[in-house]
Amino acid sequence: MDLPRRPLTEPQTNAAPEGPTGDVAEVLCMVRDDRLVQTVRRLAAPPTPQQQIDHLLAGPTQAERERDMTTALAGLSVEVRVGDDARAEAEITEADEGSARTDETLAYAQIVCTLTSRADVASVMLLRDGDRLEVPRADGSLSRGPFYGSDYIGLIAPA
Repeated sequence: MDLPRRPLTEPQTNAAPEGPTGDVAEVLCMVRDDRLVQTVRRLAAPPTPQQQIDHLLAGPTQAERERDMTTALAGLSVEVRVGDDARAEAEITEADEGSARTDETLAYAQIVCTLTSRADVASVMLLRDGDRLEVPRADGSLSRGPFYGSDYIGLIAPA
C-alpha cells in the first residue's frame, strides 16, 4: 500500500511562523529525549557564527517547544570567533561557575554541531579564559579538541 506523500514545502501546522522568515536556512541543534535534533529556522540574511550561537542560546521557540525540544545551554554564554582556517573558537562562560552540570556533553554537542553545520566552520575549539577545555565526546572520552560534528554522531537522534 502506497502512503500519500506531502510536499516538503507544505507547512506542518496552521500556526503562524515565529520570528523572522526568509530564504536563508539556519540550522540549530536542540535537545529532545537526551539526543540532539536539528531544527531549521528561516532568516532573511545569513547569520554570523555569533548570531547563530546567540539564537541557539536563546533556546527553542514556542513551536519547537511544542515538538518537545529543549536545550542544555541554560546559564551559558558563548563568544565565537572563526579563523581563516575554518576553525571556530568558542569561549564559554557559565553564570554560576560552581554549579555541576549533568548535561555537559549535550551542551558542548549543541555548540559544536550547530557551528559545524555552517559551510565556513570545519571544527570547533572550546575555551574557558582562553584555555582549551577538556570536554567529553559522545563516547565519553575526554578531549581538548578540536571538535567535529562527527565527535557527537552518537547523540544525534534518527530523522
